[in-house]
Amino acid sequence: MAHMDAQTEAELKAVYYAFASFGSSQKCVELEGKNFIKLAKDTKLLGKALTTTDIDLIFAKVKAKGACKITWPEFVKGLDHIAAKKGCAVDEVVATIIKSGGPQDNGTKAEACRFHDDKSQYTGVYARGGPTNVDMDPKNLAGLCDRSSADVRGVKTGGPAAARRSTGDAKIPAAR
Repeated sequence: MAHMDAQTEAELKAVYYAFASFGSSQKCVELEGKNFIKLAKDTKLLGKALTTTDIDLIFAKVKAKGACKITWPEFVKGLDHIAAKKGCAVDEVVATIIKSGGPQDNGTKAEACRFHDDKSQYTGVYARGGPTNVDMDPKNLAGLCDRSSADVRGVKTGGPAAARRSTGDAKIPAAR
């Protein structure tokens, strides 16, 4: 790469460090492959002449053997490869990267879900208001838990549920 002036190099380094640190809680000085691809996407370098696969191959070509990240000098070599692949000058690639200003965080807005937001679509117990803890005493654990004994199948053998079953208050469906 041809030598660039100090201001251009400082601006390019600022963008490089911004992309290197993107997605991390601390400042990073080396650029990962995913962030190198993000740099190409966010700066709109990609097109017919340059794809994400090309960016990945350039990353693999410039990184040190056995390394997972590229350093600043390797990044500058990568810009040479990008310019050659695009068929333009390195200065154009550098100007495009500097103009981007850094990574963009593209969040998505969740759209309304018919079955979740429309309460008229609810079925079962939820259509009638859903399960409730109003009748229980929420101040202590005994109000939230039914600790009456049960057999191995989970059928209550003691407590209020068993009393209803033994007196015949519970509605049992008729056999067909």
